[in-house]
Amino acid sequence: MHQDGGAGRGRVSRVTLQDVADRAGVSITTASRVVNDGKRGVGAELVRRVQRAAAELGYTANLQARAVATGRSSMVGIVVHDVADPYFSSIAAGLIETASRERLLVCISAAAANEAAEREYVSLMRAQRARAVVLVGSRTDGAAGRAALAAEIAAFVGQGGRAVCVGQPLLGVDTISPENIAGADALARALAGLGHRRFAVLAGPQSSITVQDRIEGFRAGLAAWSIGLDPAGIVHAAFTRDGGYAAMSAILASGGELPDCVFAVNDVMAVGALARLRAAGISVPGDVAVAGFDDILTLRDVTPPLTTVRLPLTRMGEMAASMVLTGGEPGRPRIVPVPGEVIVRDSTLPRGPRG
Repeated sequence: MHQDGGAGRGRVSRVTLQDVADRAGVSITTASRVVNDGKRGVGAELVRRVQRAAAELGYTANLQARAVATGRSSMVGIVVHDVADPYFSSIAAGLIETASRERLLVCISAAAANEAAEREYVSLMRAQRARAVVLVGSRTDGAAGRAALAAEIAAFVGQGGRAVCVGQPLLGVDTISPENIAGADALARALAGLGHRRFAVLAGPQSSITVQDRIEGFRAGLAAWSIGLDPAGIVHAAFTRDGGYAAMSAILASGGELPDCVFAVNDVMAVGALARLRAAGISVPGDVAVAGFDDILTLRDVTPPLTTVRLPLTRMGEMAASMVLTGGEPGRPRIVPVPGEVIVRDSTLPRGPRG
């Protein structure tokens, strides 16, 4: 650091890029290329000199100034619906790991599961000149809110940012798209094949397209076995562990015959259902079988082990990061479908005589 003389004696001034260039014996343009532009077009010896000078002087780049000068920063914004939900945190982990290798700064935020909250976050990232924004989560069936979000994303992209969605391909941007309908269809067929005939569904919010798709696929899979799905057996609640607990409570309180099997449209709801059945002294799978969707990591500690549809969550985050880094053709968004895999575990053991 430089010491000011005279009236400023004792004050420490900030090391500038010009200081680094002078110490390394190169032009400020060369120093800038090494520090800011990934060393493109600069010889190895000059790169070493600039990096050594920066280290000796303790120079750190002014990222805010760089963002103003270049029109973008090294920030990547991720917005999820619930950071405590392992579905979202696993996807974010995969994205963060890939982005960190490229020395990108990842900013993660939790927004309510609606397009209005997501739109505000994208607007904030646009003001920060973020390099990219990634939206993780289901779209809703509210056309007006979705259109407003799409318009904000278009403005962000128009200023040189990149946008990626993990969910339904409805925003006109690159999308990692889980095959929810096909996965739920395959799960229903597998459960029917195990001998289950009476089903209930613990569903998330009615406006969620993920919820709608998974119910649609599950109903289609049962129909392939000539099994109907009673609308009264579909209970909507929050897309959380407590939501699953409450939805299972509603089924038990209905006073009707217990279902053979309960399908929770995500694993955290299934965990809540297991807790409620345990509290009621109802055996799983002896009295009621339970299945989920996503195969979150915390299922390793669930008893009995939960039947589910596995999505490669961490890999999905890595794929989203790769899309951010590679970009695509303007006006031609890339859609990458991600199939699910049915994983049958003890929570849905074959249907037999119930006690």
